[in-house]
Amino acid sequence: MPALVIVLLFALVALIAYWQFVIAEGAYLGPRIVAFLYDVIAHRYNRIKQFNPDDDAYFFGDPLVEWLAGIEKPRVLDVATGTGRVPLTLMANPAFCGTVTAVDRARRMLREAARVLSAHRDRVLISQQDGMRLAFGDAMFDAVCCLEALEFMPDPRVALVECVRVLKPGGVLVITRRTGPWARLMPGRAPAREQFKAHVESLGVWNVQVQAWQIDYDLAWGVKMDEC
Repeated sequence: MPALVIVLLFALVALIAYWQFVIAEGAYLGPRIVAFLYDVIAHRYNRIKQFNPDDDAYFFGDPLVEWLAGIEKPRVLDVATGTGRVPLTLMANPAFCGTVTAVDRARRMLREAARVLSAHRDRVLISQQDGMRLAFGDAMFDAVCCLEALEFMPDPRVALVECVRVLKPGGVLVITRRTGPWARLMPGRAPAREQFKAHVESLGVWNVQVQAWQIDYDLAWGVKMDEC
């Protein structure tokens, strides 16, 4: 085989590997691979992402606390919590008087979450769970969040159905949609904004508002319709 062909084959394999493991973060290889990749970088995940606590508070933490203000001891579920970004943001707000259940499939990510949230262990429950099959009954939470995760699940639509199922009627759903140039390299995982909004609404969520958030995501808010 000519050397040039060998070089081209290696380059092609390298590009595919980069796409699967770096850009798509294992999304097309199954949930075990996704969880494994996140566990590998769990100890440095926060440094890689460089979360800004002030931005998180402004864009979703404070608005969510304000939304829940009229509910006594609200219950929040954070699906694919990772290192505990959402519960940490809520706990930093003194006006939040509720509890957070934080679930993720990646064990080492949850260990990091438990470490940073150790001061709030009386109000934050951490559980290893699959976001596609949540181990909760219907209508249990006043708010359900799932940030930067839907596109990495085997079927984002099924995960969304689960999020809505465990949300109380009148409860708020906070989710994200992948955008930007990398989204084009995730076919079937990054729908157009209007398509995404229409799908969320078809699940019984009304007043869906979608706004640009960070570089690679939209942030969407919606309210679950009251049952008839």
